[in-house]
Amino acid sequence: MNRLAAEKSPYLLQHAGNPVDWYPWGEAAFEKARAEAKPIFVSVGYSTCHWCHVMAHESFENEMIAQTLNADFVPVKVDREERPDVDRVYMTFVQATTGSGGWPMSVWLTPDLQPFYGGTYFPPTSRWGRPGFIDILAEIARLWRDDPGKVRQSAAQVTEQLRRFAVAARPAQPLAGEAGIEALARGVAEFGQAFDREHGGFGGAPKFPRPSELFFLLREFSRAGDEAARDMVVDTLRAMARGGICDHLGGGFHRYSVDARWHVPHFEKMLYDQAQLALACLEAFQVTRDAEFADVASAILRYTARDLARPGGGFHSAEDADSVPQSAAGQSSETPSIEPAHPSEGAFYVWTDAEFDRLLGGDADLAKSRFGVRAGGNVADDPHGELQGQNVLYLARSVDEIAAAAGRPVSEIAARLDEATRRLFEARAGRPRPGLDDKVIVAWNGLMMAAFARAARVLRESSAAWLKAARDAADFIRVNMWDPTKQRLLRRYRDGEAAIDAYADDFAWLIFGLLELFQADGDPRWLEWALVLQRRQDALFGDESNGGWFSTTGDDPSVLLRLKEDYDGAEPAASSVSLWNLLALARLTGDEEWSGRIAPTLAAFSAQLQQTPRALPMMLSALSASLARSHEIVIVGPDGRGDTERLREALALRYLPFAVTVLLAPDAQAQVARLLPFTAALTMREGRATSYVCRDFACSQPTTDAADMLSRIDAPG
Repeated sequence: MNRLAAEKSPYLLQHAGNPVDWYPWGEAAFEKARAEAKPIFVSVGYSTCHWCHVMAHESFENEMIAQTLNADFVPVKVDREERPDVDRVYMTFVQATTGSGGWPMSVWLTPDLQPFYGGTYFPPTSRWGRPGFIDILAEIARLWRDDPGKVRQSAAQVTEQLRRFAVAARPAQPLAGEAGIEALARGVAEFGQAFDREHGGFGGAPKFPRPSELFFLLREFSRAGDEAARDMVVDTLRAMARGGICDHLGGGFHRYSVDARWHVPHFEKMLYDQAQLALACLEAFQVTRDAEFADVASAILRYTARDLARPGGGFHSAEDADSVPQSAAGQSSETPSIEPAHPSEGAFYVWTDAEFDRLLGGDADLAKSRFGVRAGGNVADDPHGELQGQNVLYLARSVDEIAAAAGRPVSEIAARLDEATRRLFEARAGRPRPGLDDKVIVAWNGLMMAAFARAARVLRESSAAWLKAARDAADFIRVNMWDPTKQRLLRRYRDGEAAIDAYADDFAWLIFGLLELFQADGDPRWLEWALVLQRRQDALFGDESNGGWFSTTGDDPSVLLRLKEDYDGAEPAASSVSLWNLLALARLTGDEEWSGRIAPTLAAFSAQLQQTPRALPMMLSALSASLARSHEIVIVGPDGRGDTERLREALALRYLPFAVTVLLAPDAQAQVARLLPFTAALTMREGRATSYVCRDFACSQPTTDAADMLSRIDAPG
């Protein structure tokens, strides 16, 4: 075992048995590189990354390659999920020098950590038009041996260019009024141009879920009545929910689709995808009242609660794409001629035609029709070559279509398909499971808290269960990852240890989750903690000169660049989420401390928002909210009582993305009013649950009638 055996990261532990003499990122590795005048080889990935596994098996388990790495370099492993600061710096370099990026990321550094060569996956020997890893190692070792001064000079020049780019001042322009409206319109138009009208989603293969796009388009539907924006969201979510990227047996979504029609996924399941897609489905349900979206959101949450929740609160990070194939797992130990089974991608999730016949008997044909199962497999797009003859389940035909073809009642066919689905799920549960990345990341837990809390508001029949999951996660982080005395938040928890100072996205997404939780249960401690965290985030990461928030504090000298994220990808940027948070805090408290930061931040990103709006859809949604008509909605009444529930249920069905909601239980009113003074005088009328619809903290006449409450929300002006 190498040095990684002492680490907590599941990704680093995967490499603890390599013959490579790995170091974790840290001073020990840097000191060795300086003392021996060797370049550093940095390999960055994460535990559920398929091509990281491939490169590990091909190269890092190879004795000859390991000898070369150990002799000529100082090899360092980095978990990008634990150390996004390190990952961002060198990904910026790789993207700038190669035009693309991804994981595994391979970067060579001088002993003073300046990059001079990089890429992503390299095969062990030259093939597919890619240079072989062993050849690259030999050439870099030769260049360093022959002229290290030239390599150092080149690295210093590149690093200086990256540093100038990172701090380059961009023209800041106010985005209120016409400039803001124009940026929003351009954003919708650009998404319209990229929209795949046949399959949903934006662009071609591969297709990645990017929920921030959907949040923006739905807000523009709400603000401006743009039905085309709404339809893009509905068509995309419906296509995803019926495609193979959705797990139709266990719930939840896979990372992305390798094809344009959402059929063949890259099978890993990430916590941050589940959280954001659940939120998107809940919003689509409120917009359309289509129960399909509520069902998909519920399935995501059930999957997360069953397979990713940890005992005692909080959520694990991900499930792997790879697992041991069923046939290989069942090999007899008495057949030594058969090589040990290696995990393959998607093995846990795919099916053969024969398996359906064996498990389902007389209902096999119905289930095959429902899930698109074919005798020779249904996978045409398989870049990895591991799915031949297999079926990725998708919703090929509706229950109504199958019932009509069979000449049987819909209720009968639905019941038989439900039973078939249950049997398939139970049979699959007996297979070797994909690996679980069981670390807790604060940022992703904040997003998942938000999803469970929002579901508690929208899906009232499961409200108690969803609310408990959100509360348990918040309590776990508060107890195990937050030091209130030092006001120190830690990013990662695993195996009894919390470590690594939190980054801006940890603060931003945790605050987002707490604000959603406060609006779901009215407990003032969530709001109070969110206010403390926001002030701490501003102090540690805020850019007082130019607006927005840096990703890091800038205190770690091993991180060469202090970057400000300006792209909302699979994970939205901290500055974008923080704008959502500031809008909510401003509308809840009326405090200039929060509202005063909104315009400078929008101005700081104004060039991107106007020139390349598709890069920042989450921030565009905040811009939309800043220009929209908003409400503060207060429901005063005892929690769980019938009249209180009727008001909450009426509100749950409305899509109100620009409103904030306060659930005011009489026994907590004094504590809430201390934080939100405008609620002090809002009381129940005649002993009945009462709603107040306010705008800019001026409230209409109270009402105990749900229909009257909704009419006041809809009233013009």
